[in-house]
Amino acid sequence: MTALPVRDLVPAPLRDWWARTGHYPGRTLYDLFSEHAAAHPDRVAVVDDDGETTYAQLQAATLRLAGALQRDGVEPGEVVAVQLPNGWRPVAVDLAAAAIGAVVLPYPVGRGRRDTLTLLRRSRAAVAVVAHKVGEHHYADALATLRPELPDLRTVLVSGLDGSASLEGWLADGPPLAAPVGTASSAPARILVSSGSEAAPKMIVYSHDALAGGRGAFIAALHHGDEPMRNLFLVPLASSFGSSGSAVTIARHGGTLLVQSRFDAGRALDLIDTYQPSLVFGVPTMFAMMLDHPRLATTSTSSLQAVVAGGSRVDPATVQACRERFDAAFVNCYGSADGVNCTTDPLDPPTAVHDAVGRPNPAVAAVRIVGDDDSDVPTGEVGEIWGLGPMSPLCYVDPEFDDRYRVEGGWVRTGDLGRVDADGFLHVVGRRNEIIIRGGRNLSPVEVELLIAQHPDVRQVACVGVADRLMGERMAACVAVREGAAAPTLTELADYLTDVHGLEHAKLPERLVVLDTLPLSAAGKVDKRWLRERLTGRNE
Repeated sequence: MTALPVRDLVPAPLRDWWARTGHYPGRTLYDLFSEHAAAHPDRVAVVDDDGETTYAQLQAATLRLAGALQRDGVEPGEVVAVQLPNGWRPVAVDLAAAAIGAVVLPYPVGRGRRDTLTLLRRSRAAVAVVAHKVGEHHYADALATLRPELPDLRTVLVSGLDGSASLEGWLADGPPLAAPVGTASSAPARILVSSGSEAAPKMIVYSHDALAGGRGAFIAALHHGDEPMRNLFLVPLASSFGSSGSAVTIARHGGTLLVQSRFDAGRALDLIDTYQPSLVFGVPTMFAMMLDHPRLATTSTSSLQAVVAGGSRVDPATVQACRERFDAAFVNCYGSADGVNCTTDPLDPPTAVHDAVGRPNPAVAAVRIVGDDDSDVPTGEVGEIWGLGPMSPLCYVDPEFDDRYRVEGGWVRTGDLGRVDADGFLHVVGRRNEIIIRGGRNLSPVEVELLIAQHPDVRQVACVGVADRLMGERMAACVAVREGAAAPTLTELADYLTDVHGLEHAKLPERLVVLDTLPLSAAGKVDKRWLRERLTGRNE
């Protein structure tokens, strides 16, 4: 047995107080889901590329998969890693793991073998559920090459193939679980993955309470009216932003989850027109593509209460275009997998959405603005954003990150800089960690720099983000080569990163600048500000 070792860094009296005051439902994600399935079995739970799946159908498949996992020897606390495209299947895996007390580790399709090895090895995953093939990427074959380096991985289930080792076979023919395993709602349920500020992905452990209670309150605050929520998630359910799909939309609130296996602007508009969701979750790039799509002209958006944007800053023109053309409120969402969340309210005026990310909701996470001396700064002054609330995670998988990002009392340090104005609105003004946000996805320049630095012809390297209208930012690699060496082209550099290091395509630099030497600051570090200004033409 390889149960995940966890510790709760939030003081127990505080967790108990949140439970007593109703911030936590006090039941596991599977138990919450099962109650909804019993109350409205014919309600549609998931709409995906395959069509509609009802609560009764989802529960039956979930119990068969849970029974098969239990028969396979999966014990409470063990990790089930999942890399699947959006659909009802990953939802069933989430719920099946919860039913037997296992911990699910979803990570999006698109992450390469480098991240897969890191995530599965450090989490000591006992089971991996992967897609056979998505597009031209053969995920099952890639995982097979990593098996010798994953001694804790006992079972691999492949989706998209026939046979005894297929996910579809276990979902259809597994022995139904007789009864869910007795699991405390304070026990770990899910590991969220964040890779923006480190060379390797961070893994953050969340309990059933934190997901259903804290993140549940975040989604509940956006929904208005008595009708069951119908939420369209354009982002991967395996992402931090998408983690409110199965755990919150379905398990906590008994709503309908709309997804597509891969984002397509026209198909997203078809889903809005046909299934009339109340909330749409995506990144600004996705909304910009939908605004430009001709299908929007014939799409009924009368059901939309709000479009909810996260992942990167949004320019005022996009906010206004979304308000006008979707005829819905625009919600600006700030958050991270590390344990902080803040959103504007659908009823907030446009100026509040342009300039701020809302007032912190204590039912989700309270926010402090802290100076270099770890004390709160006065209202209006800039400091580091700290978060603590019912959504706060238990800990990181790696204790070294606990030491770095968690402080006494359970607060999490985000590394982001912000201020709170006199009206209580949070403004995010910058990032200490220089992550690059491309199309809503956090990219770590440190990770890419470390790999490029190993190129035999590269002497110096620095990666910086360059502003881009469509994607928000794109990564540029600035290099100086060794004496007598020829500088690689952008294509040659990309081939080196993918072929030698297994870096996924989404993390590749999209611009290459070759200099004689990289500029240094007074402290002797590479001057990235100078490089960014050079790339935008401001210091020429």
